[in-house]
Amino acid sequence: MRIRTAELQDADSLARVHVDSWRSTYAGILPDEFLAGLSYRDRESFWEQVLTTARPTVSNFLAETASGHVVGLAAGGPERTGNKNYLGELYLVYLLEQYQRRGLGRLLVSAVAERLLADGFDSMLLWVAKDNHPACRFYEALGGELIDSRTIDIAGAGVAEVAYGWQQVADLLTDQAGV
Repeated sequence: MRIRTAELQDADSLARVHVDSWRSTYAGILPDEFLAGLSYRDRESFWEQVLTTARPTVSNFLAETASGHVVGLAAGGPERTGNKNYLGELYLVYLLEQYQRRGLGRLLVSAVAERLLADGFDSMLLWVAKDNHPACRFYEALGGELIDSRTIDIAGAGVAEVAYGWQQVADLLTDQAGV
């Protein structure tokens, strides 16, 4: 397994991981019809736009097998909600269900954290669905502190989210050897 920067030619693979991980992760949290309606093509267009739009302090990483099969992704950059206590934000981390609990999520978070530090963001937060209990436990295991909550609308459903924060992004750096 390896973590690397996502490139334009990865857009289709990123789309598949994005859609498939949403369908498995958010079943029972988001409306079934919304999840069923997620489109690989729409997500591929989304990732093509993300990967061709120049945003110097936004990073996009992927996790892939030795054979080049993309199994996870993560993105981060400047904090987007105006929180003055946290400069950076982990925008997303998604792994195919069968690749979870293998250390790849930790490595993806570490890759984003390393880039945030390089860009001068020494603190970080993230937002996660409150009912996504495995993800909440994961962020707590990484030392995240519960710092905020909100409700957002996704497909007409009010989704409760919580924010986890790290005052020191450096605490999230890991040795990527051997995974």
